[in-house]
Amino acid sequence: MTRILPAPRILRLPAAMILLTICGGLPFSSTAAALAEVTDFGPNPTNLRMFLYIPDNAPVHPAVLVGIHWCHGTAQAFYGGNRYKVLADQYKYMVIYPNANSDDSCFDVHSQGTLTHDGGGDALGIASMVRYVIKNNNADSTRVYAAGHSSGGMMCNVLAGSYPDLFKAVSASAGVPFGCFGGGTSSWNDSCAKGLIVKTGESWGDMVRAAFPGYAGPRPRMQIWHGEKDDILNFINFGEAIKQWCNVLGIDATPATTEANTPKTNYTRLRYSDDNGTVMIEAVKGADQSHNISIVDADVIKFFGLDNPTALNGIRHRRHSAPGISLRIEPSSPQGIRLSVASRPGRIGVRLFQLDGREIASFAERFRADGRRDIVLPHPGRRTAVALVAVTVDGVPAVRRHLLISTLSPR
Repeated sequence: MTRILPAPRILRLPAAMILLTICGGLPFSSTAAALAEVTDFGPNPTNLRMFLYIPDNAPVHPAVLVGIHWCHGTAQAFYGGNRYKVLADQYKYMVIYPNANSDDSCFDVHSQGTLTHDGGGDALGIASMVRYVIKNNNADSTRVYAAGHSSGGMMCNVLAGSYPDLFKAVSASAGVPFGCFGGGTSSWNDSCAKGLIVKTGESWGDMVRAAFPGYAGPRPRMQIWHGEKDDILNFINFGEAIKQWCNVLGIDATPATTEANTPKTNYTRLRYSDDNGTVMIEAVKGADQSHNISIVDADVIKFFGLDNPTALNGIRHRRHSAPGISLRIEPSSPQGIRLSVASRPGRIGVRLFQLDGREIASFAERFRADGRRDIVLPHPGRRTAVALVAVTVDGVPAVRRHLLISTLSPR
Protein backbone atom coordinates (compact mmCIF):
# COMPACT_ATOMS: atom_id res chain seq x y z
CA MET A 1 0.00 0.00 0.00
CA THR A 2 1.31 3.43 -0.90
CA ARG A 3 0.48 6.60 1.05
CA ILE A 4 1.28 10.07 -0.30
CA LEU A 5 3.06 12.39 2.13
CA PRO A 6 1.83 15.93 2.75
CA ALA A 7 5.25 17.42 3.53
CA PRO A 8 6.16 20.50 1.42
CA ARG A 9 9.26 18.88 -0.08
CA ILE A 10 7.35 15.83 -1.20
CA LEU A 11 5.04 15.66 -4.17
CA ARG A 12 2.83 12.85 -5.48
CA LEU A 13 3.69 9.26 -6.22
CA PRO A 14 3.62 8.40 -9.94
CA ALA A 15 0.24 6.97 -10.80
CA ALA A 16 1.45 4.82 -13.70
CA MET A 17 4.52 2.87 -12.74
CA ILE A 18 5.28 0.61 -15.67
CA LEU A 19 3.62 2.01 -18.81
CA LEU A 20 5.65 1.76 -22.00
CA THR A 21 5.96 4.39 -24.68
CA ILE A 22 5.37 3.12 -28.19
CA CYS A 23 8.82 3.65 -29.62
CA GLY A 24 11.26 4.16 -26.76
CA GLY A 25 10.42 1.22 -24.58
CA LEU A 26 10.68 3.48 -21.51
CA PRO A 27 8.06 3.83 -18.78
CA PHE A 28 6.35 7.12 -18.13
CA SER A 29 4.15 8.44 -15.34
CA SER A 30 1.22 10.79 -15.42
CA THR A 31 2.57 12.83 -12.49
CA ALA A 32 5.95 14.24 -11.50
CA ALA A 33 8.41 12.06 -9.62
CA ALA A 34 7.82 12.25 -5.87
CA LEU A 35 8.84 10.81 -2.53
CA ALA A 36 6.05 8.70 -1.04
CA GLU A 37 5.57 6.40 1.89
CA VAL A 38 4.91 2.71 1.22
CA THR A 39 3.16 0.57 3.84
CA ASP A 40 2.44 -3.15 4.07
CA PHE A 41 5.69 -4.01 2.28
CA GLY A 42 6.31 -7.33 4.01
CA PRO A 43 7.85 -8.68 7.24
CA ASN A 44 8.78 -5.67 9.36
CA PRO A 45 9.26 -6.76 12.99
CA THR A 46 10.58 -3.38 14.20
CA ASN A 47 8.00 -1.24 12.40
CA LEU A 48 10.37 0.69 10.17
CA ARG A 49 8.81 3.17 7.76
CA MET A 50 9.56 2.94 4.05
CA PHE A 51 9.78 5.88 1.66
CA LEU A 52 10.31 5.43 -2.06
CA TYR A 53 11.51 7.76 -4.82
CA ILE A 54 11.09 6.73 -8.46
CA PRO A 55 12.44 9.25 -11.00
CA ASP A 56 10.53 10.29 -14.09
CA ASN A 57 11.23 8.13 -17.15
CA ALA A 58 12.74 5.32 -15.13
CA PRO A 59 13.69 2.30 -17.27
CA VAL A 60 11.61 -0.84 -17.45
CA HIS A 61 13.84 -2.57 -14.91
CA PRO A 62 15.47 0.12 -12.70
CA ALA A 63 18.34 -0.38 -10.30
CA VAL A 64 17.72 0.20 -6.58
CA LEU A 65 19.66 2.28 -4.07
CA VAL A 66 18.80 2.01 -0.38
CA GLY A 67 19.74 5.32 1.31
CA ILE A 68 20.08 4.90 5.09
CA HIS A 69 20.07 7.80 7.54
CA TRP A 70 22.22 8.49 10.62
CA CYS A 71 21.25 8.42 14.31
CA HIS A 72 18.71 11.13 15.17
CA GLY A 73 17.99 11.37 11.46
CA THR A 74 14.99 10.64 9.29
CA ALA A 75 14.29 9.34 5.81
CA GLN A 76 13.34 12.87 4.78
CA ALA A 77 16.59 14.28 6.16
CA PHE A 78 18.61 11.77 4.14
CA TYR A 79 16.47 12.47 1.07
CA GLY A 80 17.28 16.18 1.28
CA GLY A 81 20.77 15.92 2.74
CA ASN A 82 22.76 14.53 -0.18
CA ARG A 83 22.71 14.26 -3.97
CA TYR A 84 21.40 10.71 -4.35
CA LYS A 85 17.95 11.95 -5.39
CA VAL A 86 19.45 14.40 -7.92
CA LEU A 87 21.69 11.64 -9.28
CA ALA A 88 18.67 9.32 -9.43
CA ASP A 89 16.97 11.86 -11.70
CA GLN A 90 20.06 11.79 -13.90
CA TYR A 91 20.82 8.06 -13.92
CA LYS A 92 17.28 6.71 -13.45
CA TYR A 93 17.62 4.39 -10.46
CA MET A 94 14.98 4.26 -7.71
CA VAL A 95 15.80 5.06 -4.07
CA ILE A 96 14.40 3.44 -0.94
CA TYR A 97 14.69 5.56 2.22
CA PRO A 98 14.12 3.50 5.42
CA ASN A 99 13.15 5.38 8.58
CA ALA A 100 14.27 3.98 11.95
CA ASN A 101 11.72 3.41 14.72
CA SER A 102 13.79 3.71 17.88
CA ASP A 103 14.01 6.28 20.68
CA ASP A 104 17.24 7.75 19.27
CA SER A 105 16.34 7.08 15.61
CA CYS A 106 19.35 4.76 15.30
CA PHE A 107 19.10 1.51 13.36
CA ASP A 108 19.37 -1.88 15.03
CA VAL A 109 22.85 -3.12 14.16
CA HIS A 110 23.36 -5.16 17.33
CA SER A 111 20.57 -7.74 17.79
CA GLN A 112 21.01 -11.37 16.89
CA GLY A 113 17.98 -11.10 14.63
CA THR A 114 19.36 -8.24 12.54
CA LEU A 115 22.72 -10.04 12.30
CA THR A 116 21.06 -13.20 10.92
CA HIS A 117 19.64 -13.77 7.45
CA ASP A 118 15.84 -13.46 7.70
CA GLY A 119 16.24 -13.49 11.48
CA GLY A 120 14.40 -10.28 12.27
CA GLY A 121 15.45 -6.81 13.39
CA ASP A 122 15.76 -3.71 11.25
CA ALA A 123 17.77 -5.59 8.61
CA LEU A 124 14.80 -7.83 7.81
CA GLY A 125 12.54 -4.79 7.44
CA ILE A 126 14.95 -3.24 4.93
CA ALA A 127 15.29 -6.56 3.09
CA SER A 128 11.49 -6.64 2.83
CA MET A 129 11.54 -3.18 1.26
CA VAL A 130 13.97 -4.40 -1.39
CA ARG A 131 11.94 -7.52 -2.08
CA TYR A 132 8.80 -5.38 -2.34
CA VAL A 133 10.17 -3.12 -5.11
CA ILE A 134 11.54 -6.12 -7.00
CA LYS A 135 8.09 -7.72 -6.97
CA ASN A 136 5.85 -4.67 -7.24
CA ASN A 137 7.94 -2.05 -9.08
CA ASN A 138 9.81 -4.35 -11.49
CA ALA A 139 13.17 -3.39 -9.95
CA ASP A 140 16.30 -5.15 -11.18
CA SER A 141 17.20 -7.77 -8.57
CA THR A 142 20.76 -7.92 -9.89
CA ARG A 143 21.41 -4.21 -9.27
CA VAL A 144 20.56 -3.47 -5.64
CA TYR A 145 22.87 -1.23 -3.59
CA ALA A 146 22.96 0.51 -0.21
CA ALA A 147 24.64 3.67 1.04
CA GLY A 148 24.50 5.20 4.51
CA HIS A 149 26.28 7.31 7.12
CA SER A 150 27.01 6.59 10.81
CA SER A 151 24.14 4.35 11.96
CA GLY A 152 23.29 4.03 8.26
CA GLY A 153 26.90 3.11 7.49
CA MET A 154 26.82 0.44 10.18
CA MET A 155 23.58 -0.87 8.69
CA CYS A 156 25.25 -1.09 5.28
CA ASN A 157 27.80 -3.49 6.78
CA VAL A 158 24.96 -5.44 8.40
CA LEU A 159 23.05 -5.74 5.11
CA ALA A 160 26.20 -6.88 3.28
CA GLY A 161 26.68 -9.63 5.86
CA SER A 162 23.10 -10.73 6.52
CA TYR A 163 21.73 -10.31 2.97
CA PRO A 164 24.51 -10.97 0.44
CA ASP A 165 21.87 -12.52 -1.80
CA LEU A 166 20.13 -9.15 -2.18
CA PHE A 167 22.92 -6.58 -2.42
CA LYS A 168 25.51 -6.23 -5.15
CA ALA A 169 27.55 -3.51 -3.41
CA VAL A 170 27.31 -1.15 -0.44
CA SER A 171 28.95 2.13 0.59
CA ALA A 172 29.41 2.60 4.35
CA SER A 173 30.42 6.01 5.68
CA ALA A 174 31.64 6.35 9.30
CA GLY A 175 30.54 2.84 10.21
CA VAL A 176 31.95 -0.22 11.95
CA PRO A 177 32.56 -3.86 10.92
CA PHE A 178 29.67 -6.30 10.73
CA GLY A 179 28.82 -7.57 14.21
CA CYS A 180 31.03 -5.08 16.05
CA PHE A 181 28.04 -3.69 17.98
CA GLY A 182 26.62 -7.18 18.60
CA GLY A 183 26.78 -9.42 21.63
CA GLY A 184 24.81 -7.30 24.10
CA THR A 185 21.34 -6.06 24.88
CA SER A 186 22.11 -2.38 24.41
CA SER A 187 21.93 -0.66 21.04
CA TRP A 188 25.22 1.12 21.84
CA ASN A 189 28.56 -0.70 22.17
CA ASP A 190 31.11 1.59 23.78
CA SER A 191 34.04 -0.79 23.20
CA CYS A 192 33.38 -0.93 19.47
CA ALA A 193 32.75 2.79 19.23
CA LYS A 194 36.09 3.53 20.92
CA GLY A 195 37.98 1.16 18.63
CA LEU A 196 38.79 -1.32 21.38
CA ILE A 197 37.56 -4.41 19.49
CA VAL A 198 40.39 -5.68 17.33
CA LYS A 199 40.28 -9.09 15.65
CA THR A 200 42.01 -11.03 12.94
CA GLY A 201 40.51 -10.89 9.49
CA GLU A 202 39.45 -14.52 9.82
CA SER A 203 37.67 -13.89 13.14
CA TRP A 204 35.82 -10.94 11.66
CA GLY A 205 35.04 -12.99 8.55
CA ASP A 206 33.63 -15.85 10.62
CA MET A 207 31.09 -13.45 12.08
CA VAL A 208 29.86 -12.59 8.58
CA ARG A 209 29.75 -16.20 7.44
CA ALA A 210 27.75 -17.18 10.54
CA ALA A 211 25.04 -14.69 9.57
CA PHE A 212 23.95 -16.83 6.61
CA PRO A 213 25.14 -20.42 7.16
CA GLY A 214 25.63 -22.40 3.98
CA TYR A 215 25.48 -19.39 1.68
CA ALA A 216 27.91 -19.90 -1.21
CA GLY A 217 26.88 -17.18 -3.64
CA PRO A 218 28.59 -13.91 -4.52
CA ARG A 219 29.27 -11.30 -1.84
CA PRO A 220 28.75 -7.55 -2.19
CA ARG A 221 31.59 -5.25 -3.16
CA MET A 222 32.40 -2.78 -0.39
CA GLN A 223 33.12 0.94 -0.32
CA ILE A 224 34.23 2.30 3.07
CA TRP A 225 34.62 5.98 4.08
CA HIS A 226 36.02 7.16 7.43
CA GLY A 227 37.47 10.31 8.95
CA GLU A 228 40.76 9.88 10.79
CA LYS A 229 39.59 12.36 13.44
CA ASP A 230 36.26 10.60 14.08
CA ASP A 231 35.45 11.03 17.80
CA ILE A 232 32.17 9.07 17.69
CA LEU A 233 33.18 5.84 15.93
CA ASN A 234 36.94 5.57 16.23
CA PHE A 235 39.03 5.41 13.06
CA ILE A 236 40.35 2.00 14.19
CA ASN A 237 37.10 0.61 12.81
CA PHE A 238 38.17 1.60 9.29
CA GLY A 239 41.07 -0.87 9.34
CA GLU A 240 39.04 -3.55 11.09
CA ALA A 241 36.32 -3.35 8.44
CA ILE A 242 38.92 -3.68 5.69
CA LYS A 243 40.36 -6.78 7.38
CA GLN A 244 36.89 -8.26 7.70
CA TRP A 245 35.77 -7.80 4.13
CA CYS A 246 39.12 -8.79 2.61
CA ASN A 247 38.74 -12.09 4.43
CA VAL A 248 35.09 -12.55 3.45
CA LEU A 249 35.81 -11.74 -0.19
CA GLY A 250 38.95 -13.88 -0.25
CA ILE A 251 41.27 -11.12 -1.44
CA ASP A 252 44.70 -9.85 -0.42
CA ALA A 253 44.60 -7.40 2.49
CA THR A 254 47.37 -5.38 0.85
CA PRO A 255 45.92 -2.61 -1.34
CA ALA A 256 46.49 -2.97 -5.07
CA THR A 257 46.62 0.84 -5.42
CA THR A 258 46.97 3.79 -3.05
CA GLU A 259 46.07 7.27 -4.30
CA ALA A 260 46.88 10.40 -2.29
CA ASN A 261 44.60 13.45 -2.39
CA THR A 262 41.84 11.38 -3.98
CA PRO A 263 38.95 12.08 -4.33
CA LYS A 264 39.67 15.26 -2.34
CA THR A 265 42.67 17.04 -0.85
CA ASN A 266 43.92 15.23 2.28
CA TYR A 267 41.94 12.10 1.38
CA THR A 268 43.55 8.77 0.49
CA ARG A 269 41.85 6.09 -1.59
CA LEU A 270 42.94 2.46 -1.28
CA ARG A 271 41.70 -0.23 -3.62
CA TYR A 272 41.74 -3.98 -3.02
CA SER A 273 41.29 -6.26 -6.02
CA ASP A 274 40.63 -9.92 -6.72
CA ASP A 275 42.80 -12.12 -8.93
CA ASN A 276 41.03 -10.82 -12.04
CA GLY A 277 41.82 -7.21 -11.17
CA THR A 278 38.24 -6.34 -10.19
CA VAL A 279 38.13 -3.77 -7.40
CA MET A 280 36.23 -5.49 -4.60
CA ILE A 281 36.92 -2.97 -1.83
CA GLU A 282 37.42 0.76 -2.17
CA ALA A 283 38.43 2.40 1.12
CA VAL A 284 38.65 6.18 1.49
CA LYS A 285 40.07 7.94 4.56
CA GLY A 286 40.07 11.66 5.26
CA ALA A 287 43.04 12.89 7.28
CA ASP A 288 41.30 16.06 8.43
CA GLN A 289 37.78 14.64 8.67
CA SER A 290 35.63 14.09 11.77
CA HIS A 291 32.67 11.74 12.18
CA ASN A 292 30.73 13.79 9.66
CA ILE A 293 33.19 13.03 6.88
CA SER A 294 32.35 14.74 3.62
CA ILE A 295 31.82 12.04 1.04
CA VAL A 296 31.52 12.45 -2.72
CA ASP A 297 28.09 11.13 -3.64
CA ALA A 298 29.00 10.92 -7.32
CA ASP A 299 31.94 8.64 -6.42
CA VAL A 300 29.57 6.34 -4.56
CA ILE A 301 27.33 6.12 -7.61
CA LYS A 302 30.37 5.54 -9.82
CA PHE A 303 31.59 2.70 -7.58
CA PHE A 304 28.18 1.07 -7.95
CA GLY A 305 28.27 1.55 -11.73
CA LEU A 306 25.01 3.50 -11.65
CA ASP A 307 26.58 6.46 -13.45
CA ASN A 308 26.82 4.44 -16.65
CA PRO A 309 23.77 2.18 -16.72
CA THR A 310 24.06 1.56 -20.47
CA ALA A 311 27.66 0.33 -20.40
CA LEU A 312 26.48 -3.14 -19.42
CA ASN A 313 29.54 -3.61 -17.20
CA GLY A 314 31.87 -3.52 -20.18
CA ILE A 315 30.11 -6.16 -22.25
CA ARG A 316 28.86 -3.98 -25.12
CA HIS A 317 29.97 -4.62 -28.68
CA ARG A 318 31.51 -8.03 -27.96
CA ARG A 319 30.04 -11.49 -28.46
CA HIS A 320 30.57 -13.71 -25.46
CA SER A 321 29.17 -16.80 -23.71
CA ALA A 322 30.31 -18.11 -20.33
CA PRO A 323 30.74 -21.88 -19.84
CA GLY A 324 27.49 -23.62 -18.96
CA ILE A 325 25.31 -20.70 -20.11
CA SER A 326 23.61 -20.56 -23.49
CA LEU A 327 21.24 -18.21 -25.26
CA ARG A 328 19.14 -19.27 -28.23
CA ILE A 329 17.38 -16.61 -30.27
CA GLU A 330 14.17 -17.89 -31.85
CA PRO A 331 12.31 -16.35 -34.80
CA SER A 332 10.41 -13.23 -33.74
CA SER A 333 6.65 -13.33 -33.48
CA PRO A 334 3.98 -10.61 -33.28
CA GLN A 335 4.05 -11.11 -29.52
CA GLY A 336 7.72 -10.17 -29.22
CA ILE A 337 11.31 -11.38 -29.27
CA ARG A 338 11.60 -15.03 -28.36
CA LEU A 339 14.66 -16.16 -26.40
CA SER A 340 15.62 -19.43 -24.78
CA VAL A 341 18.11 -19.34 -21.89
CA ALA A 342 19.85 -22.36 -20.39
CA SER A 343 21.78 -21.86 -17.18
CA ARG A 344 23.18 -23.31 -14.00
CA PRO A 345 21.44 -22.38 -10.71
CA GLY A 346 21.51 -18.69 -9.77
CA ARG A 347 19.80 -15.35 -10.25
CA ILE A 348 19.30 -15.04 -14.01
CA GLY A 349 18.83 -11.64 -15.58
CA VAL A 350 18.08 -11.05 -19.27
CA ARG A 351 18.13 -7.46 -20.55
CA LEU A 352 17.48 -6.16 -24.06
CA PHE A 353 19.09 -2.86 -25.09
CA GLN A 354 18.96 -0.57 -28.07
CA LEU A 355 22.40 0.26 -29.41
CA ASP A 356 22.13 3.76 -27.95
CA GLY A 357 22.12 2.06 -24.57
CA ARG A 358 18.45 2.46 -23.67
CA GLU A 359 16.92 -0.58 -22.03
CA ILE A 360 13.99 -2.00 -23.97
CA ALA A 361 12.87 -4.88 -21.77
CA SER A 362 14.10 -7.33 -19.19
CA PHE A 363 13.43 -10.60 -17.39
CA ALA A 364 14.71 -11.89 -14.05
CA GLU A 365 14.21 -15.15 -12.21
CA ARG A 366 16.12 -17.47 -9.88
CA PHE A 367 16.99 -20.87 -11.33
CA ARG A 368 16.94 -23.45 -8.54
CA ALA A 369 18.60 -26.10 -10.71
CA ASP A 370 20.14 -26.51 -14.14
CA GLY A 371 17.47 -25.76 -16.67
CA ARG A 372 16.16 -23.88 -19.69
CA ARG A 373 13.53 -21.16 -19.79
CA ASP A 374 11.74 -19.80 -22.88
CA ILE A 375 10.87 -16.12 -22.57
CA VAL A 376 9.30 -13.43 -24.75
CA LEU A 377 10.45 -9.81 -24.58
CA PRO A 378 8.48 -6.99 -26.24
CA HIS A 379 9.60 -5.43 -29.52
CA PRO A 380 11.44 -2.10 -29.26
CA GLY A 381 9.29 -0.47 -31.91
CA ARG A 382 7.77 -0.81 -35.36
CA ARG A 383 10.90 -0.84 -37.48
CA THR A 384 13.71 -3.30 -38.07
CA ALA A 385 16.47 -2.64 -35.51
CA VAL A 386 19.71 -4.02 -34.18
CA ALA A 387 19.75 -4.62 -30.43
CA LEU A 388 21.96 -6.16 -27.77
CA VAL A 389 20.81 -8.88 -25.41
CA ALA A 390 22.79 -9.44 -22.21
CA VAL A 391 22.44 -12.30 -19.73
CA THR A 392 23.81 -12.20 -16.19
CA VAL A 393 24.09 -14.96 -13.59
CA ASP A 394 24.17 -13.70 -9.99
CA GLY A 395 24.97 -10.26 -11.37
CA VAL A 396 27.99 -11.47 -13.37
CA PRO A 397 27.91 -11.00 -17.18
CA ALA A 398 27.50 -14.40 -18.84
CA VAL A 399 26.22 -13.93 -22.43
CA ARG A 400 26.16 -10.99 -24.81
CA ARG A 401 24.74 -11.14 -28.31
CA HIS A 402 23.68 -8.68 -30.99
CA LEU A 403 20.48 -9.52 -32.85
CA LEU A 404 18.51 -8.13 -35.75
CA ILE A 405 14.89 -7.49 -34.88
CA SER A 406 12.38 -7.47 -37.70
CA THR A 407 9.05 -6.37 -36.32
CA LEU A 408 6.16 -8.12 -38.00
CA SER A 409 3.43 -5.60 -37.25
CA PRO A 410 2.60 -3.05 -40.02
CA ARG A 411 3.43 0.64 -39.67
